[in-house]
Amino acid sequence: MPEESLLERRARLLGPAYRLFYEAPLHPVRGEGVWLDDADGKRYLDAYNNVASVGHCHPHVVEAIARQAGVLNTHTRYLHEGVLDYAERLLATMPRELGHAMFTCTGSEANDLAMRIAKAHTKAEGLIVTRFAYHGVTESIAQASPSLGRFVQLGRAVRTVPAPDSYRVPAGEQGAAFAAGVRAAIADLQAHGIRPAALMVDTVFSSDGIFTDPAGFLTEAVAAIREAGGIFIADEVQPGLGRTGDAFWGFMRHEGLVPDIVTMGKPLGNGHPLAGLAVRPEVLAAFGRECRYFNTFGGNPVSMAAGMAVLDVIGREGLMANAQRVGRHLRAGLSKLAERHELIGDVRGAGLFVGLELVTDRRARTPATAETVRVVNGLRERQVLLSATGEHANTLKIRPPLVFSEANADLLIGTLDEVLAGL
Repeated sequence: MPEESLLERRARLLGPAYRLFYEAPLHPVRGEGVWLDDADGKRYLDAYNNVASVGHCHPHVVEAIARQAGVLNTHTRYLHEGVLDYAERLLATMPRELGHAMFTCTGSEANDLAMRIAKAHTKAEGLIVTRFAYHGVTESIAQASPSLGRFVQLGRAVRTVPAPDSYRVPAGEQGAAFAAGVRAAIADLQAHGIRPAALMVDTVFSSDGIFTDPAGFLTEAVAAIREAGGIFIADEVQPGLGRTGDAFWGFMRHEGLVPDIVTMGKPLGNGHPLAGLAVRPEVLAAFGRECRYFNTFGGNPVSMAAGMAVLDVIGREGLMANAQRVGRHLRAGLSKLAERHELIGDVRGAGLFVGLELVTDRRARTPATAETVRVVNGLRERQVLLSATGEHANTLKIRPPLVFSEANADLLIGTLDEVLAGL
């Protein structure tokens, strides 16, 4: 069907609230590994989709889903080994203090559930997030997702703090600066008669612009929220599953840091709607006494089969080591590009989560927002897919499936070189 007809049908049937990527919308009809094929047979390098964590349509995951769907799909109010086997295996990837797992369909639901647990445990309601965070689309979590911008109003009990910006704050000062912001937010909540329940952060600060280093900068802020009676929620929807290369979960890069709750999203199922959380038993206890939890599809046998298959692939194919190796190669190549293109202000990230901040003035570090739009769309025209992030939308967000190779990275770097040269 012609693109114009699809756009017309989309507007007529889906209404005005949806948004599309790119000035020229993409119409993919098939995915395989790091590639997406469009309706005209063009093949695009996908450097953006972490949801297809082990690659689009990985045959092992597809087969596991199909096999279980042909046997049984029900819910957690019946006994089933699948949810227990998966919970056991997932928790084994985390510190032993995180002893319970609960399952949902989306990261939004997982973060919503995490806050319900936090409020029951602390008997408080205040939530601290970063200034341009994104944590989900349920009503309560959208109110704690300032990156949604004008589409949402922050909740009365939500406070925002600056992200630990490694481009503008010296490495030795990052931890103290972030913790100072958290303490100020705690004080402001308390001044308004609100006790803090939780600090929730995406552990690579992906919506704020991707800030991963130096490892350890979270420790002081977590201590601050706990001193105030709150808990720490690590949102691992984007950083998790070995993506940073040097740790299976983003929080584990900060040595000795154990969250009170860890939330996870659809990368767990390679795009199948599987999400959930891991939690300290003592933190879950009050919620368990006061509430019952049921989610019709959270923890169903097909989702559990998908999750097990993803863990199989990450282990068998060495994808965490691949993320570390290819990510290092990618960042090195992008740093060489920076020697030729003044628009590149900073190259940062860990593993296969890379941020490339574009600036119009390196000395002043002025965000190159308009130029970033042109770069993202120029790459799409040359069949390479990524997007932008950060408060000023001037950081290229490179977050491909974990099967991304050095050859894929070289194609991305070469294409980006062409686009930058053409500005």
